[in-house]
Amino acid sequence: MAEYYIPAQDSETEFSEKRSRFIGHVWHVETEEEAREKIAEMKAKYYDARHNCWCYLIREGGITRYSDDGEPQGTAGQPMLEVFRREGVENVCCVVTRYFGGILLGTGGLLRAYTKSAKDTLTAAGVAVVRQWADTVIECPYNLFERMKLEIAAVQGILGEIEYGAQVRIPALLPLEQWPAYEARVTELTAGQLAPELLGEVFKAVPTQEPSV
Repeated sequence: MAEYYIPAQDSETEFSEKRSRFIGHVWHVETEEEAREKIAEMKAKYYDARHNCWCYLIREGGITRYSDDGEPQGTAGQPMLEVFRREGVENVCCVVTRYFGGILLGTGGLLRAYTKSAKDTLTAAGVAVVRQWADTVIECPYNLFERMKLEIAAVQGILGEIEYGAQVRIPALLPLEQWPAYEARVTELTAGQLAPELLGEVFKAVPTQEPSV
């Protein structure tokens, strides 16, 4: 199954532009129904806001929807949607709430503000890749610890929780197709003294961009 990207977690951000407040929310959703529920929740929560603009992209069926919710056409929902398209993020719902501050921003100002809110909120959420992984572990002496980390990074592996004992135990998730190359490389580097172990295969989401605190 091909890999794809989703928000690593839900997030909320806020900033002000010429007295208007922009409150952004991002969620990982799996269905259009879930996305609609999130949008309804935000409309209820921020019922007194001038605008609750939204967009969502659902991988299954290639569903994409957006709304400017009263803002000039093309200044809110579509720019928000483009943020996620550019990043290749799917199964995502975003709502940006605007409390109008009394100063008009113009179409260019609105486009920039809604784009910024969507980008900031995605950065806060972080991004995770969903794919098939090789679940691996290797034990090595301390003098080879840094080299093993480099080899794992070279095949786009993700380190697990490292254990320090008589030797270092390094669990890692590797893209499944990279396992043979990684195994061969470690064997070659250590003249067969070390052998990584394949514990199994797993299909899951793993963060590639850490959420911004």
